Amino acid sequence: MSKMLSSKTFPLTRVLGATVLLAAVGVVAGCASPSASSNVYTYSQAQREQVVRNGTVTAVRPITLQKEGTTGAGMVAGGALGGVAGSAVGGGTGRTLAIIGGALLGAVAGNVVEEQVGKKDGLEITVRLDNGETRVIAQEADVPISVGQRVQVISGAGPTRVAPM
Repeated sequence: MSKMLSSKTFPLTRVLGATVLLAAVGVVAGCASPSASSNVYTYSQAQREQVVRNGTVTAVRPITLQKEGTTGAGMVAGGALGGVAGSAVGGGTGRTLAIIGGALLGAVAGNVVEEQVGKKDGLEITVRLDNGETRVIAQEADVPISVGQRVQVISGAGPTRVAPM
């Protein structure tokens, strides 16, 4: 009995284990996303001259910032976990179908989860600059900004940011 388990179960266990490990690494890599925060600068944006214009906030509207596309890591991880879960069902052809069905359902669920993780609360901020021009900037809602507030509009080394004065 132990020879039968080791010769048939062990390879499947190794393959599924390796798939889950690779999927987990993919999910962790996929979670690294760019920031739309006014407080976050990349290394390439640091130590660069920027233009600062002062103004007053005339409108603030809550928005959702959505990461562009998915990395596929959620689909891979979900598929792997679904396949592992399906492998615990039945035997023979039924087990094979359960593995395939679990992998497909897991992949769909994993993709949905990745899309939801890629969303952040944001603000669409309308600023009337002191020179009379109006600008609209969308950024993460991690810094409180309100109508009537004096702000700096910072641009020139990457994204434009709105920061309280």
